[in-house]
Amino acid sequence: MPTVKFLSLVTHHLRPRFGVSRLAYRRWLAPSHLAILTFAGLILAGTLLLMLPAASTGSGLSWVDALFTATSAVCVTGLVVVDTGTDLSRFGQWVVLLLIQCGGLGIMTFSTVFILFLGGRLSFLGRTVIQDTFTHGPDTRLASLIKHVLLLTLILEALGAALLFLRFAGMYPPGQALFYSLFHAISAFCNAGFCLYPNSFEGFQQDFLLNLTIAVLIITGGLGFLVLMETRRRLFSRRTPLKVRRLSVHSKMVLILTLLLLTVGTLGFLLFEWHGSLGDLPLPDKLMAAFFQSVTTRTAGFNTLDFGKMASITLFFTISLMFIGAGSGSTAGGIKVNTLGVLLALSRARLRGEEAVNIFHRTLSSAVVGRAIAVFAVSLVVVHAATMVLVMTEMGFTPQAQNGKLFLELLFEVVSAFGTVGLSTGVTPTLSSTGKLILVLVMFTGRLGPLAIVLGLFGKERKVKLEYGESSVMIG
Repeated sequence: MPTVKFLSLVTHHLRPRFGVSRLAYRRWLAPSHLAILTFAGLILAGTLLLMLPAASTGSGLSWVDALFTATSAVCVTGLVVVDTGTDLSRFGQWVVLLLIQCGGLGIMTFSTVFILFLGGRLSFLGRTVIQDTFTHGPDTRLASLIKHVLLLTLILEALGAALLFLRFAGMYPPGQALFYSLFHAISAFCNAGFCLYPNSFEGFQQDFLLNLTIAVLIITGGLGFLVLMETRRRLFSRRTPLKVRRLSVHSKMVLILTLLLLTVGTLGFLLFEWHGSLGDLPLPDKLMAAFFQSVTTRTAGFNTLDFGKMASITLFFTISLMFIGAGSGSTAGGIKVNTLGVLLALSRARLRGEEAVNIFHRTLSSAVVGRAIAVFAVSLVVVHAATMVLVMTEMGFTPQAQNGKLFLELLFEVVSAFGTVGLSTGVTPTLSSTGKLILVLVMFTGRLGPLAIVLGLFGKERKVKLEYGESSVMIG
């Protein structure tokens, strides 16, 4: 929602200059509508560019495939219906890369930087909105903060590209090696999962340099800018007082849960696929492949193992990880580990009979707890509804015995789209046009956030002061 607030702030000041009436502003440029319109506009522009004959190596993409690819790129998902490396020309690949970068950093970041570079000054309200997105408390150096966000992003992507260039330089000519390095570094940091190889990185299972570089980029992109900046300040700013260098509750929660989920994911893949997709690999490669899939499963979508050949229990385990996602304020999707952390803290408090929800010796506000519950509930509804519709369009009303594990594969694709992960069992390219459009809507919802969509379509967030007499409902 901070993205919505900031963009509405910009248009509110620009409205009189472009002659936009107050009625039109309230109807189309209201805070609840603006983020949806902005991302939709970027997707539309990407669709038109990808439909150009110069964007493909064949006869051109259909509007459905172009729309799906543009949405997947802007929403940094990685689900594909055409092969990025062979079906798209170099121009088409540059379009996808640009859409990934814009979607990963977010429209708000670019808008803010443009205003700062043009010499504009942010009002007090503008500063408050930016603080809501990138900080957890007051910060009077917002211009410097936003510049650090972009600088940190460019540095990490450049370092990743340099390391990947060491691998690709021995495989391709310098120009092609540089493009491959840049493309995959940006795709990894933005947690997009787009790859120029038909089978992602399955051909690099035993390549420690590529696996570790991609994994580190994905993790840093999934932590979020706030966590990265606080961690850098905590580790390297020795001149800053220790009290100031302490990590916030947000950063502690993201770091601890990320480490926990990475460990659980690695152990899960080792357990479920030890004799399956990991069966032919030596022990060091098994550990690396399991760790790599644990990293990419919650957010990025790259793979070194074939998910189409995995056991059903592994797919269901992966669905759970994809639904959670990574940190809030990051380039990743899902309900976010912050939501999971708040829900776990709430469950612990209620099981102990405690009214207050405490974590790290701090009490969470009722607004934060309520938001976490709402995000979780709305996300379940979105996934449930999308899966039902997709099952109807792709399976009809045929008995389950005739469809094998297609239901599980369709559920896998829906959660992958909602979590903007991009992993696939191979079903997505075979979907009908209606099925692809359903996933487009799910990706769009997952990227902007289900609450932003609901508020954007049905009204603004309101504070209701009216209270009625208390009542009780039996639970459990």
